[in-house]
Formats: sequence, C-alpha cells, structure tokens
Amino acid sequence: MAEKVKLSKDGSSIDFVQSESIPTSMKKFRQSPEIEGFYRFVYENDLQKEASEIMEQIVFQRKQAKSMAKKEATVLAKAAGKVQKKK
Repeated sequence: MAEKVKLSKDGSSIDFVQSESIPTSMKKFRQSPEIEGFYRFVYENDLQKEASEIMEQIVFQRKQAKSMAKKEATVLAKAAGKVQKKK
C-alpha cells in the first residue's frame, strides 16, 4: 500500500516527492508523484468538497482572464485597424 502523505514538521504544509521531469501527457501528469500525493492528501483528510470548490474557483478565474484577454486583443486590433486606415 502507498505511503501516507507527509506533512512538514510544523504541520503547515505538505511535503511532496518531486519528480525532475515534466509530464508530457495527461495520464503521466495524473500519475506524477506530486499529483498522486495531492490526491492522497485530499482523500485521506476528507477534503473532496473543499478541493472541488477551489478547483471551480480557479477554472472560473482562468475563464474570466481568458475572456478579458480576448476582449483586449479585439480592442487593440480595432484600434490598430483605424490607425492604419488614417495613414
């Protein structure tokens, strides 16, 4: 059976085993030691609901940021088009 998640000495953070290579696929990402340790920590401490809420907030914020970036790019493109027409 896999080891339990290791907490830091002061108990304020999780000590993860870090891998040196970056996973190249989603399957390898999910199986990386850092992610497995995180999943184990969430499961062992019965934090599924809290983790889900946090992930929803992160996804929402990223969607908002992406939407704002698209709007800014559109405004800049329109402004650049107007500048070129004036010349």
